[in-house]
Amino acid sequence: MKSQDIWESPVGWTCPRAVWGAGVIALLLCAVFRMLWPELGSHAETVMAVLGLIIVLSLGRGIRSSAALWLLLAVVVVQVISWTLGYYHHPQWVADNPQVDRLAKLFIFISVAWWLGGSTRNTLLVWCLAVMGLILSSVVQGDGLNEWLRGFEGHRVGFGVRNYQHGAMLFGVALLGLVVFTPRFLAPGRWRAVRAVAWCVMLVLSAIAVLIGQTRAVWLALLLALPLVLVVWLVARRFLGGAPVNRKFLVSGLVILLLVIVGAGSALKGPLLERAGKESAVIGMLLEGNIDDVPYTSIGIRIHSWQAAFEWIEQRPLVGWGGQGRGLVIDHTPWLPDRVKNNFGHLHNFFIEVWVAYGILGLAVIAAFAFWVGLATWRAWRGGVLPGDMALFGAGFFVYWMVVNQFESYNSFWTGVYVHNLVVGGLITHYWRWLRVGRERSGPSGAGAAGIS
Repeated sequence: MKSQDIWESPVGWTCPRAVWGAGVIALLLCAVFRMLWPELGSHAETVMAVLGLIIVLSLGRGIRSSAALWLLLAVVVVQVISWTLGYYHHPQWVADNPQVDRLAKLFIFISVAWWLGGSTRNTLLVWCLAVMGLILSSVVQGDGLNEWLRGFEGHRVGFGVRNYQHGAMLFGVALLGLVVFTPRFLAPGRWRAVRAVAWCVMLVLSAIAVLIGQTRAVWLALLLALPLVLVVWLVARRFLGGAPVNRKFLVSGLVILLLVIVGAGSALKGPLLERAGKESAVIGMLLEGNIDDVPYTSIGIRIHSWQAAFEWIEQRPLVGWGGQGRGLVIDHTPWLPDRVKNNFGHLHNFFIEVWVAYGILGLAVIAAFAFWVGLATWRAWRGGVLPGDMALFGAGFFVYWMVVNQFESYNSFWTGVYVHNLVVGGLITHYWRWLRVGRERSGPSGAGAAGIS
């Protein structure tokens, strides 16, 4: 093959130029159109994931032995074990096949990281396109602008995404990112005015969307994640230094965000306060330990379904009930009312769902995966490859993601899988770049690239 037919990324990854073009186009289409036209975005996602995995396995020198591939193998093995043992224990309740995609789809980030090529610019471009696609989808999907207007009237809206929680969750991630990357948007340089205006528009719309989405778990997650990233940023600047920040623009940005939140909050004071305090009585009952008396409200349904889940977990704590576990809990727990069985098919908690389906083995793999991503992000940042604001966003996203997945099984649906893989892929592409830098510095033996890979 001629040299001009080969593409080489900034960190030395190579593949046929035509294949690279198809993969990158699929990634960009996925980032933009997954929200606007889900079917087209889904096809692009499949092309990008399959091509990326094939290229990584065949040409990804130094990546084929990555912990990411071993963890992917581990989740496949765990799901196969759970399905096999379930087939002999309760064959009437298992699927015809192990359905390994239930957890394996969380590893699409491998392909995302490959196509990003270790590039910070590419990563930020894809993330920005994803936010733009989300905002455009809120106008194209559902009732469009009318849905925004209904939100201002105090109604809860979902922006045409799966349901109310999922739309609010997506805008919560966008808001977190826009806040963290404020200095980058407002930094001196080319297109500064355009960047500032775009940032302002996206920030305002995301903040309003989070409010009118009226999802308490998203509010809680942001109340924990945003102060955390602010404290970490201030501490890092105090002890590690950094590039000077235009305080005028930074303060202006924070004032704009505060004014939007206060203004929209004042206009929607009644509905928001009602939503926030709607189940205070239920929370009081939980604090008093009166779980059996909790009514089947939004919180109550979650509590009772979790209680039912633990009854099933107690029977098969190690390997779980297989991929159909969450459905078994809902459909075959005799004391759950029919209205819950008819209207819900999941447990509103991703980690409990994993425990029910794949037992402690499944939880252990997910925990190992989270630990690896965190450690990889840390090492890429310490190695000077991952910019500080991207590492900060990664930390804030981890807190946000842990909280929201306690109250809704986002990682079990395409919306959560979409966000998870874009964010993790953007972080891990820098880690793989750091590994290559380490190998180059250590010479042919690669002795300097010690540590996890």
